[in-house]
Amino acid sequence: MLDYYSRAYRIMRPSMRIAISGSHGTGKSTLIDEFLRAHPDFVNEPEPYTVMVEDLGEEFSAEPCVENFRRQLNFNIGRLSQHAADDNVIYERCPVDFVAYIHALEPQSAEVLLESIPEAMRQLDLSVYIPLDATSGEVGFPKLQRAVDRRLGAIFREDEFGIMSSTSAIVVEAEGPTGHRLRTLENAILMNIKHASV
Repeated sequence: MLDYYSRAYRIMRPSMRIAISGSHGTGKSTLIDEFLRAHPDFVNEPEPYTVMVEDLGEEFSAEPCVENFRRQLNFNIGRLSQHAADDNVIYERCPVDFVAYIHALEPQSAEVLLESIPEAMRQLDLSVYIPLDATSGEVGFPKLQRAVDRRLGAIFREDEFGIMSSTSAIVVEAEGPTGHRLRTLENAILMNIKHASV
């Protein structure tokens, strides 16, 4: 299957940009790890928090706050255009994730940021939303986890704020065990390749 996907990438499109979205504890990192094992031709763009803390030495407050997520949003937007044009990239989180966190904490602050989000999201070919389900882990700040999931569901399923309708990205929802999510992601890639070749 890997050979088939790699051949399709080379023939049908120069690159593909994928973002995996979801509240904390939904299994985004696990899905990305499994995907990269099967598709080593992709570049991994880790979650902004990880890069900013571990690689850049930045610090964040222990309690979630709007400023924390605004900084991560700005970093994420910048990274969307940093890779070479012919790179296949899979991102852990996209701008919509941070809009959802900021909205959950302070709705008016999220609304101020909305104008810049559609342009950033146009950098992506595929958005994969992982909702909370029975496989989601127990994590800190469970009320925030649920609130973010509700907001992400509204954005991806109902096009709240009009963000997704302003992009050409395919949106899919990946549920269940990691293996099932991986198949959903791979099928969505093929769908995107076929769409781009029309």
